[in-house]
Parts: sequence; structure tokens; C-alpha cells
Amino acid sequence: MAMRPRAGNEQSLGSPSWTQRLFSVLNLKSIKIVKRVIVSVVGATVLLIGIALLVLPGPAFIFIPVGLAILATEYAWARRWLKRARRIATNVVSSRDSPAAARDSRV
Repeated sequence: MAMRPRAGNEQSLGSPSWTQRLFSVLNLKSIKIVKRVIVSVVGATVLLIGIALLVLPGPAFIFIPVGLAILATEYAWARRWLKRARRIATNVVSSRDSPAAARDSRV
């Protein structure tokens, strides 16, 4: 008795389709892990570029907060550092604009 080959689009009754197998592998937990790894790599890279720009010519004051903002989407420690960086930047800008700072700079 000769067995005839199955056509490519036929499936046996017991095997799940390729889409069902794909979605069973790509469950929500693994997607969250992949997202966290991607955010970590991109955020750490931008942050390290900003730290390098502290000694190299370039806008470190832009890259460091952007890197912290990227990391803050996943990590609480980055949120705290970002809040601290915002507070420092606000204090620098407000002290620069205050009349007392202008008077002290003329002395």
C-alpha cells in the first residue's frame, strides 16, 4: 500500500498550526522580557554616551537626561536620578535668572 504525500496546506488533526505554535512561544512574559532588555540596552548606551561627553566635546547635558528617561520607563532607580537631575537643572536655571546671582557676578 503506497502512501501518498500530503499537500503543503494540509495538516494532520493533532498538530497545531504554525501560527498557534508561534504565539505559544511568544507569550506575554517573553515579550516583556525582550522589551526590558531592549530598553536597558538602548538607555544604557545613550547614558554612557552622555557620560563620555562630559569629558569629550559634545552636549552631555542632553544625552544624560535622555538616557535616564529611557531607563526610567523600566527602572525605579532611573526615575529617582531623573527627578534629581531635573531638580538640579531647575535650580541652575533659576539661580542664573535671579537678580542676586546677577549682582554677585558683577563683583
